[in-house]
Amino acid sequence: MLHLKYPGRWKLAGVFLPLIVLGAALAPAFWALPDDSGPDWIAMDKLLHGLTFAMLALWYTGQYARGSYWLIALGLIVYGGLIEVFQSWLPYRTAESGDLTADVVGIVFGMTIALLATGGWSLRAEEWLINRFG
Repeated sequence: MLHLKYPGRWKLAGVFLPLIVLGAALAPAFWALPDDSGPDWIAMDKLLHGLTFAMLALWYTGQYARGSYWLIALGLIVYGGLIEVFQSWLPYRTAESGDLTADVVGIVFGMTIALLATGGWSLRAEEWLINRFG
């Protein structure tokens, strides 16, 4: 972890974020209607997977050094795979390889953004907050 002033708070949020994602992934898809299996719904589903995992990648690359990014990516890929396994056990959810593919695309996208611009953003956020609010 980077030398953050409030590492415990960052770690706590880093535990809750994947738990929230897991809860959403395992909950019944109450927003989906029975006829929501067309191409538009499938595209939206994959987009949501990609965006979710891009945001997780961006979150964790904010707290860890670049040398750890490959571990973050690997961990997120395994996490995405576990979600699909858990979903396969539920009668109201389905496991799809396309979902895991969308997760990986999101992870690559998030890692690319982190490498190019946002890596270590939490250090800058802490500095800004301290300067702004003391």
